[in-house]
Amino acid sequence: MRDAFEIDTTDAAGRIGELEVPRAGVTVETPAFLPVVNPHVQTISPARLEDEFGAEILITNGYILHKSEDLRETVVEEGLHDFLDFSGAIVTDSGSFQLAEYGEIDTTTPEILGFQYEIGADVGTPIDIPTPPDAAYDRARGDLEATRKRLVEAEAADTGEMLVNAPVQGSTYLDLRERAARGADGATLDVFPIGAVVPLLNAYRFADMVEVIAATKRGLGADCPVHLFGAGHPMVFALAVALGCDLFDSAAYALYARDDRYLTVRGTERLADLEHLPCECPICVTHDPTGLREMAETDRQLALAEHNLYVSFGELRRIKGAIASGDLLELVEARARGHPAMLEGYRALLDHSKELERSDPASKGAFFHLSAESARRPEVRRHHDRLSRLSPDGRVLLTEGGVNRAFDESWRVVPPFGPFPRALSETYPLNAEVPGPGRIDGEAYERAAVGVARLVEANPSVEFTLAHREWPQAALATIPERVSVVSLAANEPATGSERDTDDEPDPHGAGTAARGEPTDEWRPRDDGEP
Repeated sequence: MRDAFEIDTTDAAGRIGELEVPRAGVTVETPAFLPVVNPHVQTISPARLEDEFGAEILITNGYILHKSEDLRETVVEEGLHDFLDFSGAIVTDSGSFQLAEYGEIDTTTPEILGFQYEIGADVGTPIDIPTPPDAAYDRARGDLEATRKRLVEAEAADTGEMLVNAPVQGSTYLDLRERAARGADGATLDVFPIGAVVPLLNAYRFADMVEVIAATKRGLGADCPVHLFGAGHPMVFALAVALGCDLFDSAAYALYARDDRYLTVRGTERLADLEHLPCECPICVTHDPTGLREMAETDRQLALAEHNLYVSFGELRRIKGAIASGDLLELVEARARGHPAMLEGYRALLDHSKELERSDPASKGAFFHLSAESARRPEVRRHHDRLSRLSPDGRVLLTEGGVNRAFDESWRVVPPFGPFPRALSETYPLNAEVPGPGRIDGEAYERAAVGVARLVEANPSVEFTLAHREWPQAALATIPERVSVVSLAANEPATGSERDTDDEPDPHGAGTAARGEPTDEWRPRDDGEP
């Protein structure tokens, strides 16, 4: 168990945790955003980042400081915290970004880690080899081996209380990502950045980003704090947190401001295109787009950088609130509707519902069925897994209607979960808020049918009848042949609204309808009780 990281609360694979940074004497609550501070050009001072925006941790470039004739002597003499005027935790990069951009750097892992330790960095970074997406497999494998050797060098370095990053590379090859993560987890290092994802983000390849994160998480233990290197756009925070990422960094807040770009949780807008400012931050409530455009360039860039930071920090606070209240996936769903590529990313996330279910709490407030994707959430998978452990007796009615005493048991059926005993109706997630009959999506009915099939297969001696309200044929095709299937539609009011009575199919009728077709063989139940 790693001593530096402790998980407090989870939802899906997202977690609120505490990263103890002993050298700084601080504990950082995660998920956390690390603004990138350029040692030469500070758009917003670290002191302001701490005092006005609530930054507990930031990242700066140790390689630039190491190679700067103007700054090196000063930062060695003053120490990094005094040099930046920041009392929180400071992460330093090693020059790997420069290596990726320019092809070479003039330092080694022992040298750059020694320098990071000398200047007082709290979290240092060895020199890893960032392999871009879609590189040749042999290149990715070779780069990964070089990174592995440098992690061995990092383990051997004398870094005192300084935490050390163990970057995970492997390009877009999921086997390499998982292998790299297992190797990093086996090292005696502390924080686990996922590298070389920025090109995926820039190309809006969010589904590929999800697969890279998921593969990495498969190789890491739950006690590993995960840093998504270079991911600083707030539109991806919720999705990445739901996969188990804890730290995010970027200079986008400043770089985008210099290009008159305005960050939102749904994407990026150009200031020239805005007629209104869709934000409640101090910049946006005291300015309008015209006023910002008319500012002097330096003032406008500062205002936009401040807005971009407010949005970034605000989104992470919103995510923490969602984890605490158990509705992180509802927030991810809302963000996914902001862009088609984000929706692809959300669907890719749900492909990993089995992994998400392992850390997803069994009880929350309420489950909101918002779309076809909701039917693929981990709560639905968990319910289906539990159905195989339930043992109804005799002749059992599975129904979207009410109780019928002519059956030994009358279970409820609610898409997308499927069947469950009525006594569980007010337990999570079976107390779900779902659309009314006729308005729910086909995927929910199909998942409910899977639940019916799971229960029936686990109880071969029980006689089942399914009473449904106009389920689509694709769902009914999943129901095992030995289940009697009848439609409640024949007993619905002509208006198509939900009926007020709880009439059920007559188990003693002349026979059940063809699968999915309504029947007139009904009688009201005679007990008068729900």
